[in-house]
Amino acid sequence: MPNTLPTQSRKDGFDCEAFLGAVGAGKTIETYEKNQKIFSQGDVADTVFFIRKGKVKITVLSEHGKEAVVGIFAEGQFFGEACLDKAELRTSTSHALEDCLITSITKTTMLATLDAEPKFSSFFTTYLLSRNSRIEDDLIDQLFNSSERRLARLLLLLAKFGQEGAAEPTAIELSQETLAEMIGTTRSRVSFFMNKFRKQGFISYNGKIEVHSSLLDAVLRDKPQIREDE
Repeated sequence: MPNTLPTQSRKDGFDCEAFLGAVGAGKTIETYEKNQKIFSQGDVADTVFFIRKGKVKITVLSEHGKEAVVGIFAEGQFFGEACLDKAELRTSTSHALEDCLITSITKTTMLATLDAEPKFSSFFTTYLLSRNSRIEDDLIDQLFNSSERRLARLLLLLAKFGQEGAAEPTAIELSQETLAEMIGTTRSRVSFFMNKFRKQGFISYNGKIEVHSSLLDAVLRDKPQIREDE
């Protein structure tokens, strides 16, 4: 198959959604089962991934064998894009947190499309800027907020509160161990905070965590904080 872009991009303007949702030159669409590995730390980095459905966990393993969760990606997000900036090997490992549908785009096709299609370039740049802002917010969160407030913020982010296009909160399926790794505290502390949030009516859970709008109100009022040391 020749390395050409969809004819729709030539006639009606480039359709980013159509491009990311169709198989073509340098693009495949694959399904991953829950807990299935997508790539491993140390693998050759030559592909960018776009999540069409599901959630993906990104972890990093230290030289001493300690694993840390560094990100959770969901529908509509890219990951693995470091290969576009001369990264030759993966610096992290990715697993499907649930059944996923993912578009894989080779580095060559991704770079060619970014160069040829201004609309897609703008779409991707906007995403990267949003990601960068989120990373800065996460760093500030880790530096200045208590672990209780970090957990509250993480739950709101995972439930997609206030995010564009989110009609209603999303139920969360993550273990307390994973939540603890993501906010840099212990599982026992997360368990304590989760029970507190549940008693206050901020969340409910029965297999899945459901976040209520009252948690957002509490965070905005700066209420859910514990000032004792961890």
